[in-house]
Amino acid sequence: MNLRRVELTAGMHRIDAQVALTPQERQTGLMYRKEMPVHEGMLFVFEQPSQQCFWMKNTLLPLTAAFITDDGTIVNLEDMKPQTLDSHCSAKPVRYVLEMNQGWFAKKGIKAGAKLGGTPFARQ
Repeated sequence: MNLRRVELTAGMHRIDAQVALTPQERQTGLMYRKEMPVHEGMLFVFEQPSQQCFWMKNTLLPLTAAFITDDGTIVNLEDMKPQTLDSHCSAKPVRYVLEMNQGWFAKKGIKAGAKLGGTPFARQ
C-alpha cells in the first residue's frame, strides 16, 4: 500500500509515520511486512475517540502500540508479540494509535503521559 505520511515528534525524536485512515488501511496495517525502518511507524486514525483494541494476526514484526488522545497525549503503551490473537486495548477512548518497532518508546524513555507533536494533534 502506498499510504500518505506525516511527521510526528516525541520530544526531540522524529517519527516518519504512514497514515492508516480508511477502514481497509486500518485493517491491513503492518500485516505481512518483514521489516520497518527504526524511525518509522504507522499512525491509525479513527473517526472519533473510542476504546481501540489491536491484535497481531498476520503481523510479522514485534511492535509497541501507543494509544493517543486528540491532543497527542499517550494514554498507554502495549508491547505486542507477532502473529498472536492477544487483544491489546486502550485504557480509555482514543482517536489515534501509533505502532512502532517494539522497544522504540522504551529506548527513548517515552512513557504514558508523554505528548507527541505533529499535524494530527494540532490544537483546533
